[in-house]
Amino acid sequence: MGVLIRPDGRFLLASRPAGKPYAGYWEFPGGKLEAGETVEAALARELREELGLEIGPAYRWVTLEHDYPHAYVRLHFCRVFDWQGEIAAHEGQAFGFFTVDDLPDGPLLPATVPVMKWLRLPQELAISAAATMGAERFLAALDARLADGLRLLQVREPAWDDAQVEQLLEALLPRARAAGARVVLSSRHGASLWSRGDGVHLTARDLQSCAQRPPLPLVGASCHTREELAHAARLGLDYAVLGAVGPSASHPGERGLGWSAWRDRAREAGLPVYAIGGLTVQDLPTALAAGAHGIAQLTGAWSARR
Repeated sequence: MGVLIRPDGRFLLASRPAGKPYAGYWEFPGGKLEAGETVEAALARELREELGLEIGPAYRWVTLEHDYPHAYVRLHFCRVFDWQGEIAAHEGQAFGFFTVDDLPDGPLLPATVPVMKWLRLPQELAISAAATMGAERFLAALDARLADGLRLLQVREPAWDDAQVEQLLEALLPRARAAGARVVLSSRHGASLWSRGDGVHLTARDLQSCAQRPPLPLVGASCHTREELAHAARLGLDYAVLGAVGPSASHPGERGLGWSAWRDRAREAGLPVYAIGGLTVQDLPTALAAGAHGIAQLTGAWSARR
């Protein structure tokens, strides 16, 4: 399925034609793979046939399985940021560009509904560094990053106790709220703090001990293996962070997975996956090409932007 996203963030939805199951429901355009086709080639063909568009690179994103009354389907969602041509509805379908807060009138196809929450996730997840930078310097850096578009922050301060983290939150949360950014608390910190923000980010150890999703609006997890990613998807988490791709300041002795192994572990994870491990904003195109939702950064999040 093709999630065509314009520079302004709006994405393409089309209605299902008459005569098909769920006729009139809105969905992302796409279709079935033919024998010998790759996901990317099938998407290019379908969008040419259905809408008259020639697409640029299709970035694998999330694979979702859904059990409809008429069929059990495996959907490969790909993000597309570049295409050519004027949309022509060759099957008589309605279409338009929308946001998650400005959707078309009429129902969404059931398998399309989860994608709406994925589209709310920004391409960068920043991890706090108040203990290493000093609280005052960190908050100044946070102000600068919020001003240039940072919209998702994990508060993770393993050197601090909960009282120190709570004091940081007193200064941090009003800044984030004013900018429209969301904040998750690392599960290293006490559960009483999680609801102060928008949710929790589970460590890999805490993920494995979870039998059900914590009842919070936004829940993510750190993962290192396919099994951990699969568990995060079964719990219905909103995202995962997988790494490390390469050496990082927090894990200086580790070589990292490299992009090929990262791609193999993340592919078909069933939820959006951020890449982490020595990455900067310059690595974002590589991460997208590997199937990542985006990048997670600690040191790189607070360095000078280029």
